[in-house]
Amino acid sequence: MPILDRYLAWVVMSSTLLTLGALLPLMGVFILSDELDAIGTERYGLTEAIVFTLLSLPRYLYQIFPIATLIGALIGLGTLASRSELVAMRAAGVSVGRLVRAALLGGLVLAAVAVVLGELVAPIAEQRGLELRRLALSGEAAQLTPYGFWAIDDGAYVNIREIRSGTSLRDIDIYRVDTAKGTLEASHAEWARYEDGRWVLEGIAISRVDGEGVGVERVERAEWDSLLDPGLLRVVVADPRALPVWGLYKYIRFMSVNKQDASAYEIAFWGKVLHPVLTLSMILIAIPLLLGSSRSNGMGRRMLAGILVGLVYYLVSRTFAYLALLFGMNAFLAAAATPMLFIGTAMLLLRRVG
Repeated sequence: MPILDRYLAWVVMSSTLLTLGALLPLMGVFILSDELDAIGTERYGLTEAIVFTLLSLPRYLYQIFPIATLIGALIGLGTLASRSELVAMRAAGVSVGRLVRAALLGGLVLAAVAVVLGELVAPIAEQRGLELRRLALSGEAAQLTPYGFWAIDDGAYVNIREIRSGTSLRDIDIYRVDTAKGTLEASHAEWARYEDGRWVLEGIAISRVDGEGVGVERVERAEWDSLLDPGLLRVVVADPRALPVWGLYKYIRFMSVNKQDASAYEIAFWGKVLHPVLTLSMILIAIPLLLGSSRSNGMGRRMLAGILVGLVYYLVSRTFAYLALLFGMNAFLAAAATPMLFIGTAMLLLRRVG
């Protein structure tokens, strides 16, 4: 690789990493501030809140990686422009296409770092953080798996396949074993709702196994004397964006087999698949913004431009995600719309400055 290409790629990479380093403490403060209300509940103290914050940071870093890449490219290449280095390169015959290629080489390395962060580090750290927070807040033994939420509830084993919210559950199995009497009771409920401080099961089928055989009873509605706290269930609802790609794929298949709506997970899946493309599109946007602006623009203006474009990215991506959920839009198209829009805009701007 020519020295010039390595130099430009290194400028993009180092500036992006410095931007992430600057944003890291700020995000930590925001996450910790959200946890202040929970501090003092059960065994959840300041130490637990700080640990939860640290374990949550990798996921948030992954989510803002494209914006950090944009700001880093604007600052790094902008510094070269303010020192007239880009002008000297253009005067020496370096084309805009070569500048783009060199910057994208650095972008490929950054995209690889983002993939490792989002697929290996963030999911493990996020899961560990949620487990620590859940145990400290409730003290109850519970585990969130790809096949539902499992908990031990006053001697019974509870499996909840779908948590709509902390107060609305779907597809619940409750298993009770009485070793003294040698009986097993397995109950399945279609719905569970938290009403007036108590749980109510709906659409219940109860199977009892004992020495005399198997008995089945159906009940339309009944109270559920459970120790499960709605606050605990709200804590364990996993953000689809926190799961790795292979975990999302397996979970989508599982939900499809059980005829459940997996739209949110499909959008998150394609969003993670296309995440490297979005990172590269941010670099494409940065170059024409720099080449088409004055060399006298300071770092403050470049950061402001990066933040504004980042806000546009966030609004556009969330808009397409909500449209897909509301109107049944294809998940791939919803996830691909934002990077394709940025790439198309960048190509038009590059043609103007090239």
